[in-house]
Amino acid sequence: MDEEQSRSLLAPTTEYLASVKVFPLIPSIKKDVVVNTALSWDQLTASDINFAVVRPLVFKYAKLNNMAVVYACFVVRSHFQSEAEEDLAYSGVQLSRANLCEILATKLLGSFASDQIRLVYVLTASWNPLAGAPREIVNEVRGAVGDDDFIFEPQSALELAIATESKAFISTPAVQTVVNDIYAGRVVFSMSSNRSVLADNYKPRPIEIYDFRQAPFLNHYRLRVPRYGAILEFLNFALLLTTFLLCLSNRDVKQMDIFEIIFTIFSVAFALDEYTASKEHGWGIYIANLWNVFDTSFVVIFFIYLGFRIKGLVKADVNSSELAFDVLACGACILFPRLAFFAVSNNLVVLALRAMIVEFIFFIAIAAICFSGLLFTLHNLASDQWSLKAIAWLMVQIWFGNTYLSFGQAKSFHPIFGPILMTCFAALSNTLLLTILISILSNTFARINAVSKRPSYLFQFAISTIQGVTSDALFSYQPPFNLLAFLILWPLSLVLSPRALHTVNVFLIRLTSFPTLVIIGIYERYLADGQKWRESGSAQNLYNSLSRKVKKIPILDLIGSSSTDVYDAIFDIEVADDLELFDSDEEPPHEPRSPSHDSLRPPSIALPAGPQAQGHRRHTSRPLSPSTRGARSPTASPRRRKNTLPPVIQTGSGEVPTVGPRSPLSKLFLGRGEPSGAQLERVGAAAARVEALLEDVRGLPVNKLKDEMKELQERQARIESLLVTLTRGMRSDQAARHDTL
Repeated sequence: MDEEQSRSLLAPTTEYLASVKVFPLIPSIKKDVVVNTALSWDQLTASDINFAVVRPLVFKYAKLNNMAVVYACFVVRSHFQSEAEEDLAYSGVQLSRANLCEILATKLLGSFASDQIRLVYVLTASWNPLAGAPREIVNEVRGAVGDDDFIFEPQSALELAIATESKAFISTPAVQTVVNDIYAGRVVFSMSSNRSVLADNYKPRPIEIYDFRQAPFLNHYRLRVPRYGAILEFLNFALLLTTFLLCLSNRDVKQMDIFEIIFTIFSVAFALDEYTASKEHGWGIYIANLWNVFDTSFVVIFFIYLGFRIKGLVKADVNSSELAFDVLACGACILFPRLAFFAVSNNLVVLALRAMIVEFIFFIAIAAICFSGLLFTLHNLASDQWSLKAIAWLMVQIWFGNTYLSFGQAKSFHPIFGPILMTCFAALSNTLLLTILISILSNTFARINAVSKRPSYLFQFAISTIQGVTSDALFSYQPPFNLLAFLILWPLSLVLSPRALHTVNVFLIRLTSFPTLVIIGIYERYLADGQKWRESGSAQNLYNSLSRKVKKIPILDLIGSSSTDVYDAIFDIEVADDLELFDSDEEPPHEPRSPSHDSLRPPSIALPAGPQAQGHRRHTSRPLSPSTRGARSPTASPRRRKNTLPPVIQTGSGEVPTVGPRSPLSKLFLGRGEPSGAQLERVGAAAARVEALLEDVRGLPVNKLKDEMKELQERQARIESLLVTLTRGMRSDQAARHDTL
């Protein structure tokens, strides 16, 4: 049985996931997460809080072995976050409790990290928060919510972590391993949602490890892999930008030409794709992605253009059509950077751009409010010469560097107050406030660079990955075919059965995406990570037949073996335990050593009895044969080592058998196979060595130091007795003088 089959057998069944009790975890975690003071993240992760608060909770809930415990932690975290927004007086305490829930979820996830398939289920399985709740509680929640459609809507722990902005949890290696597997398509699952525009839930797919050998060649589910979806999204966006440029370069205000029609179709399909994504995952997760902000902005610009364009064509209004094309031209400010962001999406500048834009808008809004009084003053001073719009435009020019305008136009407002007001405004705006703005943006960039560079990127990567895993049938179609599928399948969904709708949907997907599915099938079977090419022995045989000079060519390392293969082979062979590294006369000191990776598991040792015990005293070092090495699973780790047990030392019938090499004392007192004369010689030699060591110890500087300290103490005692004698003599003399007087 290979590794993939063993994983499928160890995977939790649907019946087991349905029987997991989720609701009892939520009030229990809420009661146990008790933090009565506002603590920062560093304080919560300190050693004292970890050992006093976090570790007991981790041990308590890890014993339950409940796969929904991580999801329950984030449910409680969302509750504390909402409480922090409502109760501002205790917002610090509530946020500390929310952060403690994230830390607890991170620690509890480690208890499932030893099994990959269970780890995937913990993060991606959809949980019902009311699973395991009593009937009266379900009725109370239904009455409080007032909506039966969304009361049992499932959600995964990874989705809830994104919704609660748990960046530290998402950036952990365990979560990123699952996210990378989902992104690359190694983990296959489908999310169940009742908010899809066009749902096809006839065959819900369980969570599984993808194996291309068991999948069909034209596998339409591979179109939902986030990695392939990102590539197809880039191509679709490049095609949209091409039609956009052709539409503006061949603009005709009187009628729509072929380029404008094609652009309109692609834009409507693009808007439908964005609407489907926002409805599938919710607006909170959708807008958390920075790139979706750009996409939404372009959709808004397109619909404004379409409204003015329809008005111009219907009423034959040339001005409306001209305005429509002017509005559409503004979309280039979004399309060109959006296409460039596909190539530099991991750049720090792009990650810090959103925070810097927020800081800039906030600062400009405050400055506009502060200088609105100056605008009103200048308008009252020169209302007959200056309009409010002209004064505002003049102030904007002065704000962004045209300081000479303030001195040239100052007297036109008022001969006395005009120069004073304009000089103060120029000094504040161009010298003080603009410098403060640059400092704020610089500090924002430095803070993101120093603190949250990696978590921010991993958080955005997790959002884009989860958005790629969808249950909506329209995501399997590329624009503009998604518009065609919507026009065909949505009316059919009202009359066809789920099975017939699924059949029609699969046929349309394979028909419209046939070239893409062929390319994906060839890539996964022959090109991905060198599947068939590197697994076949012909490439390795060809490499071995080359000369040494040819093998040193760097590009041939792709098919040849590297030095790490030698290291792996060293640890794969069985080594004798009695290799003589030191001389037999001088035993090396036995220092405590940390257990290796292979000794972490307690071995079960079978003690042989009888004459067969002699065969277990010594292991021979032999390398693995080619047949044995080739019998390993291709998916197994190359560093997997064989857990070898130490030799069993047999003693007499009245002795307890020991495991491993004997200590020097055991060799001294238990060497029964040697003659008595040899034993006496060894004892005499050992005694002579001990006497020599004692003589050396006596000659050490430590003993001399002790003698000197003893001598100093004796001298100190003499001095003290002398001082006592002198003081007594002085007291007696003083008493005699007093009696004489």
